[in-house]
Amino acid sequence: MTGSTPEQDTDRPRHPRDTPASDHPHGQDPAPDRPHDLVGIGIGPFNLSLAALAHGVPGGLSTAFYEQRPAFHWHPGLLIDGATLQVPFLADLVTLADPASPWTFLNYLKSRERLFPFYFAEKFHIHRAEYDAYCRWASERLPGLHFGHQVDSVRWNPERRLFEVDYTQLDPDGETEALGRTYTRNVVLGVGTEPYVPEPLRPLADAPGVPVVHSADYLAHRETLLAAGHVTVVGSGQSGAEIFLDLLRARPAGAEGIHWLTRTEAFAPMEYSKLGLEHFTPDYTRYFHALPEQVRDGLVPRQWQLHKGIDDATITAIHDELYRHTLHGGWPDAVLTPGVRVRTAGRVATTRVELHLEHVQQNARTRLTTDAVVLATGYRERPLERLLTGLDPYVRHDSAGRPRVDEHYRLVLDPSVTGAVHVQNAERHTHGVGAPDLGLAAWRSATILNAITGKEPYPLPRRTAFTSFGLEAREAPGIPAQGRKLTPLVQH
Repeated sequence: MTGSTPEQDTDRPRHPRDTPASDHPHGQDPAPDRPHDLVGIGIGPFNLSLAALAHGVPGGLSTAFYEQRPAFHWHPGLLIDGATLQVPFLADLVTLADPASPWTFLNYLKSRERLFPFYFAEKFHIHRAEYDAYCRWASERLPGLHFGHQVDSVRWNPERRLFEVDYTQLDPDGETEALGRTYTRNVVLGVGTEPYVPEPLRPLADAPGVPVVHSADYLAHRETLLAAGHVTVVGSGQSGAEIFLDLLRARPAGAEGIHWLTRTEAFAPMEYSKLGLEHFTPDYTRYFHALPEQVRDGLVPRQWQLHKGIDDATITAIHDELYRHTLHGGWPDAVLTPGVRVRTAGRVATTRVELHLEHVQQNARTRLTTDAVVLATGYRERPLERLLTGLDPYVRHDSAGRPRVDEHYRLVLDPSVTGAVHVQNAERHTHGVGAPDLGLAAWRSATILNAITGKEPYPLPRRTAFTSFGLEAREAPGIPAQGRKLTPLVQH
């Protein structure tokens, strides 16, 4: 599907960004004026999955992927020793769409001569560090990936009927090296999420001195946190639990000096029952997308335990460790308090932090003074406005001002735009809790590639869940309705 520049554009004067940038260790567009079939912005696991599957499309696709960072890294601050993924290894970049792909996790193991050790280890959930290494292996071998390239803007060019993507090539120090522009028929935004810091704690997190760090940067500050007299962990999701456990294991018994608090009413386990996991299937995604906007908006917050709870094995390990600290008598100096929110916060004599807390059920307030704070307060989708300023007149929004996204993960654009802009992990409001889940990565990438090619290089499954979501069977384009039709309910 590689196309050439339209004849009428042959003699068009070039913009400075149309001039090829200098060679870069991760590759450079050989002909920046020739339109791509697909340009991906961001190279996290989801766009890496798309690049891997695009590499296997019969007939080939012209693709380019741009990433500001100098190399692939996946949550480096949370690669805690022993921490595992919460999804099986089959949720790699490609397997659930193309098990025969050369980019599977099993093929990675084979290339490292580790297939037999993995076989005997009997690990269904692999270490996070191993997943990071696997993705980096793929990122170093897939063609068309451009690291050290910051995308500045995306515009629709109605004369060329193409998207213009402007980027800045960065040197190893992150300074501007060259400007570039490329053209494409389709764009896929995979810019990911960013750490979220609650408003009361933002001034403390931005200021030097007492360590107030987001969990995303935990490992970079681990030694400082271990040396602090008292540490407070805020947030009860998986990251907060893993950090609390790591601190508990590393700090001396009897002088642990850790306080773990959360707004949720309990340190609750993640919903991990087999039928509960069917909320992370294509069947549920299609069902959720077909719901009215108001219903979707009310549903997502109530489903927090599907993706914000704690893995049961981690909860067990925490309890086991707390129990171990009691073996010689006494209780560990570790306090776990759910149902608490941080109202305000401030510094005490520039060396400590004072958290003003409120217990909602007791309607009680108190203060907690601590030497360091770890904010396991989650992530938020990166705003797309800066990148899409040039497309704003064409983008259709819902009643809350969010971009509308169709069933193929395309932004709903003005009909005059003949190209498509797809999104990855920016569509929770339209596709549900599975948006950030690694288990749906390959299926979503296959859906996007099927839409872009207008063919079916990756046949999608007809049915993926035993649960029938809703009373009306909804048919997605290209996917037959699942199972037998339900018999309508009749009132007597």
